[in-house]
Amino acid sequence: MRGEVQRYDSDGQLQTATLMDYALPKAAMIPPIETVHVEVPSEHGAYGSKGIGEPCAVPGAAAVGNAIRALTGVRMNQIPMRPEVVRASRKP
Repeated sequence: MRGEVQRYDSDGQLQTATLMDYALPKAAMIPPIETVHVEVPSEHGAYGSKGIGEPCAVPGAAAVGNAIRALTGVRMNQIPMRPEVVRASRKP
């Protein structure tokens, strides 16, 4: 019952409610990501500083989605991006 998808039984009971059931990707499952720092001061922050936080995690999924579209022509608009969704979306 492991996987990246929320699964429900026939009564609508969530079967993947905990991280024991809902498998998160492991480091070995994720391709290497190269980090590139671009130093451009912000005109809005003190001394050119910018805020930092979760937004740096956002581009990863978009990059993977764009790679899938470039390879298959299928636009992914949900996470997780599953092979069966790509197969079902491809035009014959």
